[in-house]
Amino acid sequence: MTTAAPSTALATIQPAFTDPERLALAGYLAGYRGLTREAYALDLRQFTTWCRARCLGLFAVRRADIESFARELEARGRARATVTRRLCTIAGFYKYAVEEEPLEHSPAAHVRRPRVDYESHAVALDRNELGALLVAAGLGPPAEHALISLLALNGLRVSEATGADIEHLGLERGHRTLTITRKGGRVVTVPLAPRTARAIDLAVGERTGGPVFLAADGRRLDRHGAGRIVRKTARRAGIGKAVTPIRSGTRSSRLLWTPGSRCVTCKKPPLMPIREPR
Repeated sequence: MTTAAPSTALATIQPAFTDPERLALAGYLAGYRGLTREAYALDLRQFTTWCRARCLGLFAVRRADIESFARELEARGRARATVTRRLCTIAGFYKYAVEEEPLEHSPAAHVRRPRVDYESHAVALDRNELGALLVAAGLGPPAEHALISLLALNGLRVSEATGADIEHLGLERGHRTLTITRKGGRVVTVPLAPRTARAIDLAVGERTGGPVFLAADGRRLDRHGAGRIVRKTARRAGIGKAVTPIRSGTRSSRLLWTPGSRCVTCKKPPLMPIREPR
């Protein structure tokens, strides 16, 4: 009986990406920031994982492979908007690779994307529900009241509200204001409704700097924590429908103007996220 001697040979581990692929991925994502970059990174991570499971190099992918990836997403039950966004991210990556010349032709140039209905079908709160939400927020902790007021009365996006700092609170022409960073990095100053200003003052307390909204661990409140606050307040208000802190700027949203107030920067009335009854 013979005994096999243990092998001392080293196993060769192939890198996940070649140097041109790694540089193309890093360069493409470097053109974005914030939530957009996180979303594109997630799309590319899922696509590269799918390619590696099939031993496909990123620059060896063909159009048929991308079509197969899209069909697999649809088979998993992904929404058409999700599939379309993933394909747009992939097409943008390969377009960047062609422009930077590590790739001669984009395999995603003619990939068919699912048709997406851009008409919003989300059911917004009516006036009575919004009033009940504000009342429930006012009976809760000051930070929750301030957050709900910023979202409901000033029409801020959840990322704009959670990204607000105490140093950005101000006073202009007799109006309490807040300087925020809009989507795309545009910095604007918005007037605060009196109710919102009072709620923020109570939420800030004696603090002189840092984020307006803090999580339980003392760090800045993120959008997921803000979503939990909104849903909890909606349950206290007796609202049966699911409520999420989103703000739509599309024409189809038919948002109402907040009467009697104008934006300090753009001279337009701020938007109030209530949909007109149809």
